[in-house]
This record gives sequence, C-alpha cells and structure tokens, in this order.
Amino acid sequence: MRIALLLALGCATPAAADVWTFETPSENIQCVVGMSHDSSDLECTIIERHGPPAAARPAGCTSDWGHTFLMYDRGPVRMSCVPLNAGRGGFDRADYGVTGEFGGFTCHSSREGLECRNLDGHGFFLSRARQTVF
Repeated sequence: MRIALLLALGCATPAAADVWTFETPSENIQCVVGMSHDSSDLECTIIERHGPPAAARPAGCTSDWGHTFLMYDRGPVRMSCVPLNAGRGGFDRADYGVTGEFGGFTCHSSREGLECRNLDGHGFFLSRARQTVF
C-alpha cells in the first residue's frame, strides 16, 4: 500500500516504543524509524549508490560501507559497517515532494533524493549519485 510519509509519520502516536518503515518511490532508499516516549532513531540504507562514500571506511570495517546511515534525535550521523540488505519493497512509500516530521527528525523525499535532519541540525542527503553527511 502506498502511503504518504506525512500521513504515515504525522499520524503516528508512539506507545512505549514504535517502529515503522518507509522508502522512496524508487525503492532505493529504505528507512526504519524507532520512537519511544523520550528518544527516537532513524536508520536509512541506500541500496544502489555511485561515487565515493560519505566518509572514509574505518579501520576494521570488513563489511559493506557507505550504504547505511544512523542518527538519533540529537547528535551527529553515524555510518554503519554492516552487510547490505538489497531486498526491495514491503515498506510504506514516502512519495516525492512529501516532508514528514516525527520524533526528533524532519525528512523530505524528492526526485533528487532523501534529506533528513535531527533536532541538532545534523543529518544526511542520500541519492544514487551522491551521499552527504552534515
């Protein structure tokens, strides 16, 4: 079922802990949101990407790098050294042009890519051509 990010996330009322997912219309960027009464986290994975990763591969990272981005409602973005799950579909759809505000995050889905920020202004921009952490 296709659902707008704004509706999916704007109408959610967190219980003790809520988890839900969304993806871009291309199914290339998939995100998992976790919310509790006092914190939230967001992990997004870009399946197909080109160019250099947004940060250098850390020493000791022997898994996939440059695909998975994690942030909490406060603090900087972290990139994860984890195996890439290239499965597609099964997520609620965040249509292009939709902005969702949930927990400590604001995300905007556009034809150019997905941009998400937390309460501190840290965030990321993900597209097939470019991935940026700020």
